[in-house]
Amino acid sequence: MPPMLDRREPRSPDDRKTPGRRTALITGASAGLGVEFASQLAARDYDLVLVARRLDRLERLAVELREREGVRVEIIAGDLARAETPQAIAARVEELGLAVDYLVNNAGSAGPDLLEDRDWTEQAAFFQLMLTSMAHLCHLFAPGMGERGFGRILNVSSVGGRIARANDTNYGPSKAYVVALSESLHLTLKHQGVNVCALCPGFTHTEFHEVADLLDVKAALPAFMWYDAGTVVREGLAAIERGRCVYVSGRLYRLIDPILQSVWTRPIIRRFAAR
Repeated sequence: MPPMLDRREPRSPDDRKTPGRRTALITGASAGLGVEFASQLAARDYDLVLVARRLDRLERLAVELREREGVRVEIIAGDLARAETPQAIAARVEELGLAVDYLVNNAGSAGPDLLEDRDWTEQAAFFQLMLTSMAHLCHLFAPGMGERGFGRILNVSSVGGRIARANDTNYGPSKAYVVALSESLHLTLKHQGVNVCALCPGFTHTEFHEVADLLDVKAALPAFMWYDAGTVVREGLAAIERGRCVYVSGRLYRLIDPILQSVWTRPIIRRFAAR
């Protein structure tokens, strides 16, 4: 079966890329951080290409942002857990006459348990969504950014990718890959005017925990550990403009992160994390 991909025509025959305008492509744009990225980038006068599986949500968000911010908004309904989807997205962007200047790789899920869930097809789809599709979109759009001398690639990782924990055999390791790839891309592309940043939020108020059936975990954690999506996105956008290749969002998590990464404390933390 082909990837789920809904193709939308430009809003008018004359609706082409305006010289001097820049375009941001955001994956996972139908909810949570994705909606906030779309809102804040539209407010900065970026035209948008919004990608997610849920077409109805994308349509509502597109109407809202066009009316409020006056920017061009195109939508593509596609499933990044399917290997064909990134190339199909790139083809659609080209059809629309757009060049991606700002890529936000935000799509993701909590995923299956590597050992307990025995259906490998489900595991492979998770890896495609969390690892391969992100790398594929960087592969497709980063060279053009370098040729034009400007680009931003913001890959959403997690504080969960900064330290290994028992019983976290998929989500945390996948986010660790996001950090490693972002650091390498940053070193490779920074001299071409392309900034790459891995944004590492801690616990954030979105619907992620509800979708992942983790509301009991959320309820058990104290309020001071939670940040709102607006803060996370605002800090991430500021960090990439400052040329930060890894940025931990939230003051609490920025205080904790050096302790997690220290060669002296890391073995001790692993002992607690193993429990």
